[in-house]
Amino acid sequence: MASQLVDILQDCPFFSRLDEQRFGRLFAMSRLAKFRKGQLIFRQGQACPGIYIVGSGLVRIFQRGPQGREQVLHIVGPGGTFAEVAAIGGFECPANAEAVTAALCALVPQDPFRRWMHEDHELCLELLLGLTVWTRHLVGLLEDVTLRDAAGRLARWLLAAAADGGIIRLPSLKKHLASQLNITSETLSRTLKRLEDAGIIAAAGRGAIRILDRPALEAEAAGNV
Repeated sequence: MASQLVDILQDCPFFSRLDEQRFGRLFAMSRLAKFRKGQLIFRQGQACPGIYIVGSGLVRIFQRGPQGREQVLHIVGPGGTFAEVAAIGGFECPANAEAVTAALCALVPQDPFRRWMHEDHELCLELLLGLTVWTRHLVGLLEDVTLRDAAGRLARWLLAAAADGGIIRLPSLKKHLASQLNITSETLSRTLKRLEDAGIIAAAGRGAIRILDRPALEAEAAGNV
């Protein structure tokens, strides 16, 4: 259990700049949290439990409108974090979080983490760097919705999600990805098929895609097609 926790914390870019002493303190206050597929991790407006780091599985962050329509804001995979802004700021969860698949996470509880922040200004500077990455992500989401068509949004997501070898694991329910990209499930399926027919991507086993032509996919993402 301890080795799993260490691995999750070490693989998290948000905390990658911590020195050995600070990492030891982070480890001491953290714990593992397991979630079954479909389990709600927290609700919008709930007191923030702390910073979650995904070790395995996928978690979707979403909001639900007055009419019940859901908008996926982010799908978090291994190494990614969620609820970090609320935990650092000390405010309520701004969205809902749900395990798309069975997920294993590390949880850094909010109260001891915020006490640590008040004691260690160097830690705060490191966290600011991590938050700039999150801000850039939000700006990218806004640009996608306002400036890019469905193919451009999907291409950008595929490029960002690609692991070594150009392999991408799609969420088991494509409607979650479609919601994040602000397109319909039907449009997502048609766009994936068009990219596959063009030889830009190919199926790579159940629920996985391989990038075959990265320059062509980058052109799609930039709208240069």
